[in-house]
Amino acid sequence: MVRFIKMIFCGLYNVWFYTITGTSLIIFIPFFLVTCLREKWYPIFFWFARNIWSTIILYGMGLIPKIKYEQPFVKNERYMLVANHISMIDVFLMLKVSPIPFIFVGKKELLRLPIFGFFYKRFAIMVNRDSAKSRKAVYGRAESRLNQGLGICIFPEGAVFGPEVKLAPFKNGAFRFSIDYKMTIVPMSFLDCERRYPYHFSYNHFVGGPGYLRVKVHKHISAKDKTLDDMEDLKQEVYDLLWKNLDP
Repeated sequence: MVRFIKMIFCGLYNVWFYTITGTSLIIFIPFFLVTCLREKWYPIFFWFARNIWSTIILYGMGLIPKIKYEQPFVKNERYMLVANHISMIDVFLMLKVSPIPFIFVGKKELLRLPIFGFFYKRFAIMVNRDSAKSRKAVYGRAESRLNQGLGICIFPEGAVFGPEVKLAPFKNGAFRFSIDYKMTIVPMSFLDCERRYPYHFSYNHFVGGPGYLRVKVHKHISAKDKTLDDMEDLKQEVYDLLWKNLDP
């Protein structure tokens, strides 16, 4: 009986996420439409998404970010934000974590999501990993955004895997970017997203619910003096750091 009640609660919690996300998105459509007209207005959108939209989503779900910074962000620095990717709330949590405006690099498959996909392609750099032409075009758009003073966020696992995968092997993209554009990498460990709101509800109907979302923002790692010969070592350094810190 207890398991049945918990399954019902988790199911309703899942429905509530889509309800609050969809409703808030529809309400804010006029604002989003205006701010997507010009790229230079993106910082306005970011401020709103960070301080208003993500706050409504996270606190509306009863999820309280608890963020520990080992090193502060500084102005006029080119940042590459990387974290483990285990939940749909990762995007909203990343917005709360970063005080500097950034843009996501994401999969083109997200464009299929109703309404969200329409705005996502205007405020993110989309990539088709199966197309060399698409991957090359990403560099041009990323450089343009960096020149506007924005950071970049990439979830280096490249996808969300089942709960049996603690941390999937990293793709090269975030680290090649960081080296090519002399960026500073900010590694982050998201510790609670999987058990608060798992991406794959079909794996376990008995998890999910309000609580703290702990985040460790680790010391920054400079790629300014790195070359592509150092890419594998740099990728492994960040991977090992996250792996070590993902245990509660």
